[in-house]
Order: sequence, then C-alpha cells, then structure tokens
Amino acid sequence: MARNLYVINTEPRSGKSAVCLGLMQMLKRNIRNVGFFRPIINARVEVKIDHDIHLILTRFQLPQTPEEAFAYTLEESRDLINQGKHYLLMEQILSRYKALEKKVDFVLCEGTDFMGTDSAFEYDINAEIAANLGSPVILVANGQKKTPKQIIAQTQLSIDTFTEKGLDILATIINRAEVEDGEEILAGLRCTFREEAACLSYLIPEVASLGKPTMKDVHKWLGGEIISGEEFMEVQVDDYLVAAMQVNNFLEYVTRNCLVVTPGDRSDILLGCFATRHSYTYPEVAGIVLTGGMHPPESMLKMMRGWSGVPMPILVVDGHTYRVTRILTELYGRIDPEDEKKVATALGSFEKHVDTDALFARLEAKKSVRITPIMFEFSLLEKAKADRKHIVLPEGDSDRILQAADILLRRDIVDLTILGEPEKIRNRATQMGLYLDKASLIDPLSSEYFDDYADTYRELRRSKGITPEASRDTMSEPTFFGTMMVYKDHAQGMVAGSITTTQQTIRPSLQFIRTRPGISLVSSVFFMCLPDRVLVFGDCAVNPNPSAEQLAEIAISSAETAVQFGVEPKVAMLSYSTGDSGTGVDVDKVRRATEIARNKAPDLLLEGPLQYDAAYDPEVARTKMPDSRVAGRATVFIFPDLNTGNNTYKAVQRAANAVAIGPVLQGLNKPVNDLSRGCTVSDILNTVAITAIQAQHA
Repeated sequence: MARNLYVINTEPRSGKSAVCLGLMQMLKRNIRNVGFFRPIINARVEVKIDHDIHLILTRFQLPQTPEEAFAYTLEESRDLINQGKHYLLMEQILSRYKALEKKVDFVLCEGTDFMGTDSAFEYDINAEIAANLGSPVILVANGQKKTPKQIIAQTQLSIDTFTEKGLDILATIINRAEVEDGEEILAGLRCTFREEAACLSYLIPEVASLGKPTMKDVHKWLGGEIISGEEFMEVQVDDYLVAAMQVNNFLEYVTRNCLVVTPGDRSDILLGCFATRHSYTYPEVAGIVLTGGMHPPESMLKMMRGWSGVPMPILVVDGHTYRVTRILTELYGRIDPEDEKKVATALGSFEKHVDTDALFARLEAKKSVRITPIMFEFSLLEKAKADRKHIVLPEGDSDRILQAADILLRRDIVDLTILGEPEKIRNRATQMGLYLDKASLIDPLSSEYFDDYADTYRELRRSKGITPEASRDTMSEPTFFGTMMVYKDHAQGMVAGSITTTQQTIRPSLQFIRTRPGISLVSSVFFMCLPDRVLVFGDCAVNPNPSAEQLAEIAISSAETAVQFGVEPKVAMLSYSTGDSGTGVDVDKVRRATEIARNKAPDLLLEGPLQYDAAYDPEVARTKMPDSRVAGRATVFIFPDLNTGNNTYKAVQRAANAVAIGPVLQGLNKPVNDLSRGCTVSDILNTVAITAIQAQHA
C-alpha cells in the first residue's frame, strides 16, 4: 500500500479543505495512525498558524504538533530559492516529512493554496514535492462559475501538466461545480494512473454554506466589536456591498444576504438596512460593517435597542472603508473544527459524491516505485546514518575529501579514518575552516598496525613470492593500507579515487578482499538520477567484454544492489535487437545470458534481449513487446559490454542532465568504491553513504 497521498488544488478557493476533511475521514476508517503534512503553508513568517493544519489536527485529534505538520511558509520557500538554496528547501521538506512518517502509518499531504501571485511557481513546487515524496496525487479543480466545456478544458490542462511532471494521478475531483449533469464532464477527462488504469474522477456540486463566509467568519477575519445581533452571527454572507451613495441610490444595489460596508457615521445607511427587514420588495441584508472605528450616535443605538424585529449583526472595525473592503475580498468560507454544522455538511457532501471504497482500494493496491534524485540522495544519507559504519578515506591530501569528511562528521553519517600526515591534515582543515576532530587521522608508516598489515599482506601473497621489503613498500601506499584496514575489520569500507587512479583503488581489493562466495567477478553499477526517476546501469566501468555467464552474474548482482538502495529491480538485458527479431553473435550472447540469469534467479523480473527504447519507453514497449512486465518499465539496465555501457551512461548523463552516482563496485566480500578524479564533494558524500550501506548488508 502507498504510505502517503498528496492533495493539490489547481486554482484558488477550490474547496481543498473540505476534500481533505473527507479524505482524512476515509483514511481514519481504514488506518489506525494517520498524520497530516503541509510542506509549504501560506501563513505569514512571523505567525505560522495554518487554518487547514488546525482544522485537521483538531478535528481528528492526530498525534502530532502543528510544528510537525509543515516545513516552510511560502515566503520562506521563495527566499530560499531566490538565494540559490533549492536543494536545502527540498532536503528540509523531506527531513520534516520523514520525521513524521516514522511516527505514523500513513501521511495525508496537502499542497499550497494558490493564493499568491505566481501560480506557475506553486504548480512547479507542488509537483516537485509530490514527486520527491513518492506520493500518488489527487487533483482538486474548482468548477465554480464555469461551463462544462471550461471545466473540462482547464482540468485536462492541469492533468496533462502534472502528468508531464512525472506525477501519478490517483484521482481528480471537480469541486464546487455549478452544473446540472456532471457525467459530461467526467466522461471528457482523460487520465491514466501509472499506465495501468483510468484515473478515478468525481464531481462534487457547490454547497453555498461551505464556500461562503458567515458573519461569524467576518468577525474573526476583521476583529472589531459586535454592537448588535451577536446571537445571529451564523447568517451566511453571499456578497459585499460598499455603501458610499445616498440611501435612495444605495437601496438599488442591495442583494439578498449581502454584507454592507459603510463608514460608522452613515446613520442613513443604517436606517435603510433596517428598513429592508420590514419590506417585502427589498431583500434582507446579512449584516453591516461600520468602518473608521466610529460607533453610531446614541439616537441610533437607542433605536437598535428597541428594535422588535430580528436583530441585525453589526460590527464596528478600525480602518477606512477601502482598506476594510480589500481585506474582506480575501475572505472566503472557512471550516472551523468546532463548527459541527459545516463539518457535517462537508463530510456528507464528500461521501455522497466520492466513492471512498473504490478510492481507498486503488490507494491500497498501489505503491509508488518512482524515486527522484533528491529522494534518492536524501535516502542514502538517512540509511547510512541509521546504522553508522566506519569508513576509511586514504586520500588525506585531497581538499575535496576533507570537505566531504567535515560534512559527514557534522551530520553523524559515518565514523571516519583519514590517512595521511595528521599534523598536515589538521593544519589544512584549520585553514579551510573544517571540523575534523571526530575523525581518526593515521599515518600508515607510523601506525601501530603497520607491521601486522605488512606481514598479513606477505602471507596472503606468499604464492607470488613477495619479499618482506616489497610487502612493507606496498603497505606504505595509502590505498593498500586502507584496504587492509577493511580486510582486518578495523574499518568497514573504503572510498578512494579523487586523486588516485581506478587501478590504484581497486587492485588491492582484488588481491586480498576478493569476491563473495558464488561470485566470480567484480562488476559495477551507476545510479543514474534522471529528473523523475533513478535507474541502475551496469556494468559501465570494470568488465570490457563479459561472457554470457558473466553477464548473467552482473545482472543478478545489479538487481541485488538495486534492492539495497530502494530501487525495485526490473532488469533489461540490452542489445541491438528486441525479443526474437534479430540474430548474431552479440545478440545471441545476451539471449543466452538472459536464460542463465532466469535459471539462477527465477523470481527476478528480467527480460532480454531488449533495445534501450523498448526497455525505457512504455509506448515503444507496447509495440515491440506488449506482454512483457519489464519492457517500458525497466529500472536496471544491463549493457552487453563496457564500450556500450560507458558511452551510454555518459551520453544519458549529458543529454538528460542526469546525475551519475558511481561507479559502485559489487561482488566484493567487503565494500570498496572508486571515485572519479573529477568528482565533486557531493559525489564523495554519496559514495561514502553508498559504501556504508553496502557495509550494512555485508
């Protein structure tokens, strides 16, 4: 089952609060412990009080604080993006969400309100957050004051926009619709959920009592003093009327249940409003707001005290008429948790028009398999931190290694040993403003373990005729010393390669750490972080021309690596031909490798041979291999040789602007990983985290 659900409205005042009430009611009937999360709220920075958070948490007595229910205000999120701190914004949202997720069984998420001035920004930020949370989405469209054609056109545009952004749309709800027949609208929408089933679509008609404010809402919004009709503040306000004309002209504009806004010294308007209460030819007003902080004269108050009809709600508020009217235009019907009438109306309307059993069944049956780059990188650090391991970094002379070490130690992700001259490392760290106090700094030649390591190496390589002197010379090399630390369990993994070659990094592990039982070769994968998913590419770094047997082994190892890092393996064995359409030595090798892999791992979802487009693109897959459970859905791509794999991963990296994490070595008894000499600090962080996670599974 999915662990979350994200509600996104497509424009302002779509009644999203009422929909969230209904969804939470549905969830609470089926799931014991549910949380509520709004990544970004529209409250002011200094206040940070959100209406919907208060509504849901209070109404359903959820086991969380309001502070746990959001990450940023809209203003704060804009500021971070403007400062170039987009990654920090997403990382903190994920962190807040994950903290809540640990406490509950399911999280209902609600997007922004689209009450700002930049709807494009809110479209993008909601889509990105939902994708990074791996959440199916319910779209809520506003059908108020629109024809069926307008509703279909605008809603379909939103569906297409969010689908193109990689979101899985579980259902679309047309809310506040003012149409007699909703079947035409629902039949006109096109949406497929994860290319498997039509999206669910529902239409909820407009309920005036939910969408329009009451005099009580006006009082809460404006403040001020109630001088009349306090017991009748539940009356609904249908419209606002600013009374600036003479009373005879003003009366021509009075509509049923309008709220009259006028300066406090306009006794004539007051009298006109009271007169509508006794006239069959004029509609009654809902109430009056007197501006300027001015109370009516005593004669008017005396008249109101002696009024024998139904009292009229009257407020006295500060501020001039234009300012008060401008504030009122931002007011709309709000559902308060203590307002039993509105809550019951909202829940009743939702359950009448939304098939909650079908909706929950669809939610229960689906679990998101999409992993975004930010989600993947965040999960790497979180997984590594959950069971901290000891990693050795042999390249103490590399500034990038020291910068990465500083971050790793500050965030308690791993324990570290850094090889090099300790005094030199400390001085360099001080110059760069880095904190390495928690790291163990070791000079291999001065280490208490040096003699033991040299003797062990000589024993392991006795068949090669190595001398004691050669053994000591070899062990003085940092990568050999670091690898021996891993072999001896003085560290649980090693990462190098920022200033050394791949051969210098990998050779020691091939010599004495060696491969796991049942594994004949070391291979590698790259995690390719595309904008909307993470794919696994193997082998793109180690084996030039693997045999069919080796290719099968690489496929199985790559699938196991994918599982370790949260990617559901659907393995595509790549070639220049799909299925039985081609022949030749190369494609026959892939066909044979597929058979071997299926025999060794019968439960693994694996298909081959497949061309890359048939493996990646659902449309192509439907033509070339329509019955395959892998084609068009592949997550693990196995290349037939190093030439193809290395060139393809670099082409995808550049052409698709993807982040390539790796190579990640697989098949070794203990984890050792190689960095590119052009690696960034972020690359080092990811590789150390990957190595630590591999150590957790060793």
